[in-house]
Amino acid sequence: MAQTATTVIQEARASVMVGSFPQRMDGTATSLPSEESAEAALAFLAEMSPDLRAAAVLGPQGEVVAASGGEPDRWAADAAVLFAAADVAERVPVEQVHIATEQGEVFAIRNAGLAAVSVTERFALASLILFDMRSMLRELASATPNFGGSEPPKPRRGE
Repeated sequence: MAQTATTVIQEARASVMVGSFPQRMDGTATSLPSEESAEAALAFLAEMSPDLRAAAVLGPQGEVVAASGGEPDRWAADAAVLFAAADVAERVPVEQVHIATEQGEVFAIRNAGLAAVSVTERFALASLILFDMRSMLRELASATPNFGGSEPPKPRRGE
């Protein structure tokens, strides 16, 4: 039996305007994080998510702030198309997108005025990947992001 790609679009939010790439789901206005902070965030995400193949952090206007893997400029265009398709399908802007195929999975999330996209191995735990991505964006949006700095990491997922 042939399998087809499955798309799951979750957490549609009707309270934001359609057509804006950086949907501010929580109303937080953010500025562009530094490249160093975004790269540290991606390194932290890779450490927390061993199934991660590549990922990117996008700024408030959809610009690539940091990306792992080749062709950083493609992340912005592909993320914009992905979010636009999901928004049209739900008729409202979505906060997160999850696409699973036989080759791997794609996760995209908008939070705190920023966006992140990641590609993982097949059968990655979606709830954990999305939790880690959302936490990463919230930390990046904070005034003083800390990824692996002097403060101990916050407990996660029942630890």
